[in-house]
Amino acid sequence: MTALQSRAFSPGRFARTAYRVREGSGELSPFCRVALIGDRLVAALRLTPINVGDRSGALLLGPLAVDPDEAGRGYGRRLVAEFFDIARAEGIAVVVLVGDMAYYGRFGFAPVPPGQIRLPGPVDPARLLAAELQPGALAGFRGLVARAA
Repeated sequence: MTALQSRAFSPGRFARTAYRVREGSGELSPFCRVALIGDRLVAALRLTPINVGDRSGALLLGPLAVDPDEAGRGYGRRLVAEFFDIARAEGIAVVVLVGDMAYYGRFGFAPVPPGQIRLPGPVDPARLLAAELQPGALAGFRGLVARAA
């Protein structure tokens, strides 16, 4: 998965706040997904269980990496849709990410109200997005994001 992320993203990705939240988690969560063509990895979606303030039941989405040679073929969309179904069934209430509304809005992500959810580092507030997997759940998530223990 690391080789795919290197092809899809710049080395500066490690300095981003979302990477700091995932730091040290090592193991992949059962929500992570991959897409293969034969035995070649072409897309990967990582999800990290997080707490928001003192509340569990949330995930941090990212990175979503797609091999540049396979971009635009729907692999990312399929991984996100598949993960949403699984997360809902497991009782996940909210998914948070730092990303582009133009891409993630189609999946039900919307900007987080300013100041409601904070990450442990700088984030453009317009790029802090959340999707409710349980209706009305976002209102109950307030505070600092930390990787769940």
